[in-house]
Amino acid sequence: MRQQVAAARQENAPVLYEASTLLSQKEDLEKKKQLLDAFNQHFILPEEELMALTSTSEAIDQTFFEVLSRTKQIHSDCKVLLGSENQRLGLELMDQTSRQLNTGYQKLYRWINQEFKASDLENPQISSFIRKSLRTLAERPALFESCLDSFSEARENVLTDGFYAALTGSSNDQNGDLMLKPIEFHAHDALRYVGDILAWAHSATVSERESLESLFISEGDEMAKGIRAGRQSEPWAAIDGESFDGRKALDSLVNRNMAGVARALRQRIEQAIHGQDDSVTVYKIAVLIGFYRMTFGKLLGQDSSIMEALSELEASSMRQFNSLETDQIATAQADLAQMPPDLKVPDVLEETLSQLTALMKTYDSSLTATESREEGFLPIITSTLTPILSTCATLATKTLETPARHIFLLNCHLAAKHTLQPFSFTQSSQKNITASIDASASELTDYQHAFFLHVSGLHPLLIALHPLTISTPKDLLHIRTLPPFQPTALSEASQTLDEFLPSALMDALENLRDLRDTAMAGE
Repeated sequence: MRQQVAAARQENAPVLYEASTLLSQKEDLEKKKQLLDAFNQHFILPEEELMALTSTSEAIDQTFFEVLSRTKQIHSDCKVLLGSENQRLGLELMDQTSRQLNTGYQKLYRWINQEFKASDLENPQISSFIRKSLRTLAERPALFESCLDSFSEARENVLTDGFYAALTGSSNDQNGDLMLKPIEFHAHDALRYVGDILAWAHSATVSERESLESLFISEGDEMAKGIRAGRQSEPWAAIDGESFDGRKALDSLVNRNMAGVARALRQRIEQAIHGQDDSVTVYKIAVLIGFYRMTFGKLLGQDSSIMEALSELEASSMRQFNSLETDQIATAQADLAQMPPDLKVPDVLEETLSQLTALMKTYDSSLTATESREEGFLPIITSTLTPILSTCATLATKTLETPARHIFLLNCHLAAKHTLQPFSFTQSSQKNITASIDASASELTDYQHAFFLHVSGLHPLLIALHPLTISTPKDLLHIRTLPPFQPTALSEASQTLDEFLPSALMDALENLRDLRDTAMAGE
């Protein structure tokens, strides 16, 4: 029996050994299978997830973003495999996930562009899901910029069409409402026309900025994270090393969206400026443009296309104003060939002062800095008022004698001073005019003094006394020997003085009857 057991054991030993070996191998295989399953579960995307990420037939939904996030995690975890003995697996997996990520981002890029084309671009509001897509796409700076370019181009076309619709009252959209009063309805009134154009552009810019703020401001931190991640993954795509600034990005996008409006606006306003022959209106347009230039500067920054257009339009309007003023001054100087009757202020000067008043009121209402207001308006006074006053002085010198010459100059300068007085930014010009008034008044006072001496008969007496020194007794005795102090001469002088005194004041005022400032004449 024992021999039979031993023989059976000996006979079954290889089978048992083989069974034991097989069981051990089975355990190893099961462990390897578990490890492979765990590896595949972590590092390999299932077919359905891969389709959701890369297939264009699959829609972009929450599953897409979950798979994209998992693929990025797999790509990051592959770095651990690079530290093992067999780096080939890690490299192959990184290459595979990189291709999958690129395909996923390309799919997302195409989908966003399709959404922009299919969405209502009349309303620049961006849905929360598209904003999330853009934040994700920001991890690929090149695709992100290209996507924004497409959106900006579409918005530029929409805004430009809207601008022309506002101008004409018509729209390419057949369902759009026609404006009751298009801007061009007031094209005959250049100031209102330009004001309406600039007001529309400002309103459109504010609306555009408010609509896009949610993307770059409220979610700016998330966008910045995506940009930083993209620069790390695509260092060659980074234009510079500056950190992402949501407000600068918003300003840049709004600026690009408004570029078409800026070009059309510039063309229309230039036509309005060059079609104007009234210098006051042109100056008012220049001040209005300057106001909107400062407003847009605060809204979009100094480097925007609208700022560039407005700066050039402001300079163009001032050139047109200076050209018109030069022509008007030349015509006015030609009209001053004859002295006006009664030494009154010439009509040409009256017109110039009236025009200057309108210019000063316009300038006074502008937003020019207080410290530079006088310096800013001085060239206008120099180019408009100064030449006319100089022409008046030249005309008076050529055609008038004293006192008429000084009375005429006083009338002109006093009228100019009264025009400038209400405005604080004309102080230096007022000082120059006041100096001219004082000089003419001094000359007129000397004339009146000489007039009194001659008409009163006292002039010969004063001439005779002039060489003498009254404090010397010898000179006092010598007075009796002077011809003007002889009894007969003194009697005649006394009679002349008696005749002069009753009408002295009236005679003096008669000399100044043409002086328009009665208060100065009384002095």
